[in-house]
Amino acid sequence: MRPKLYTEDTIAAIATPPGKGAIGVIKISGDLSLSILKKIFRPFRPRSEFESHKLYYGFIVDPRDEKVIDEVLVVYMKKPKTYTREDVVEIYAHSGYYILRKILELVLMAGARPAEPGEFTLRAYLNGRIDLSQAEAIQELVSAKTETALNLALNTLLGKLSNKINALKNDLLEILVLVESAIDFPEEDIEIMEPEKLSQKIKEKILPVIEELIKNYEEGKIYKEGISLVIAGKPNVGKSSLMNALLKEERAIVTPIPGTTRDFLEEEATIEGLPVKLIDTAGLRETEDIVEKIGVERAKKKFKEADLILFLVDVSEHPSSEDYKIYQEVKNFSHLVILNKIDIQPNHIKEWKEVLLKWGIDEVLEISVKENINLDKLCKKIFEKITSEKGAHVPEVVPNLRQKIALENAKEYLLNALRELEKKDPLPELIAIEIRSAISSLSEIIGEVTTEDLLTQIFSTFCIGK
Repeated sequence: MRPKLYTEDTIAAIATPPGKGAIGVIKISGDLSLSILKKIFRPFRPRSEFESHKLYYGFIVDPRDEKVIDEVLVVYMKKPKTYTREDVVEIYAHSGYYILRKILELVLMAGARPAEPGEFTLRAYLNGRIDLSQAEAIQELVSAKTETALNLALNTLLGKLSNKINALKNDLLEILVLVESAIDFPEEDIEIMEPEKLSQKIKEKILPVIEELIKNYEEGKIYKEGISLVIAGKPNVGKSSLMNALLKEERAIVTPIPGTTRDFLEEEATIEGLPVKLIDTAGLRETEDIVEKIGVERAKKKFKEADLILFLVDVSEHPSSEDYKIYQEVKNFSHLVILNKIDIQPNHIKEWKEVLLKWGIDEVLEISVKENINLDKLCKKIFEKITSEKGAHVPEVVPNLRQKIALENAKEYLLNALRELEKKDPLPELIAIEIRSAISSLSEIIGEVTTEDLLTQIFSTFCIGK
């Protein structure tokens, strides 16, 4: 099997999603890019040379019989001013599965090999165009579901996280120089390593930045990863209708027959800028129907996974013991109580509020899904509830989980160094070990210290062609 980091050959892939469309792109990277282009491309105006970064119109042909495959535009980009810092060719063809596969086959026949997932970005990293945190940001950019997530990924791609990490490393290197000087020149009359000043610098200048970045992960991950929102209640209170309203499309089946939803449904939506996984659960009730019973049990399991549960009740009906039993299932998790069907007259809102007070609930939201009453308030309330528990602040830079773990490791090494510095006779050798380890952990974030296995794991999550 070819090593993941083998970069001497020329790679190619379809860089656009499959399906019919106006344009599909074939991307080629490596030393053979231009020679491959010359073998299969016939310019409308014949030429022997191609200028870099200039579009050319012509035809892709099968060199074995000169049969025209497609009318295309192509561009040759000479290294190092390319995405991978290698020679790159891009072919802009008509999008369609057969056309793009046929062109890719000709490219491979002419000397390229199929690119592995994320290999173009991997080469950009290995060739020094971007660091590892920026490479990961490209994947986050592609998968961003909201404008906030997009901006967070862009900030990392533009180097804001890298700049913070490099500044921390420089501060630690200054400390390391002083500590190692104390090791190398122990007999000097002047005190090279001043423990109090070094401790102060670590405590006041370095640790706060690391702790802020770790905190940013917790506060910002909801904008990148999203939240799980479960809609719960007894049958026929309007759960499926609410899901459709939040999705702004008819996804869940809605009927007046109780028990229509027998399993949970999951769909993605955006609420007040938050990416949300909406889960419509089976109505919770005692039932002998074996399928519905399984759905009820699955619904209860979803409560444990949810960031927030919307407990929906029907105010056109009187409160019941069934509602109370469901609330007992919900109350130990983060939840909102919602009174639905307020448009129906007469209703029992007053009775419901009195009963809910007895249950210990004094905050409710009145809505009508059918008449679109207060749904905007519901969305705002969901946002407030989530952000009040998880942090309303949107950080400028949010590390991913791998980077957060590296930051936590760096923090631990620095705390070890502080403990040694605060001793009566601190040992510079031990302090130096901890400082070097902290620098190494920070270097992992931007890819200065990596293993092939780590790179394989990171880039395998990318799509082919990126």
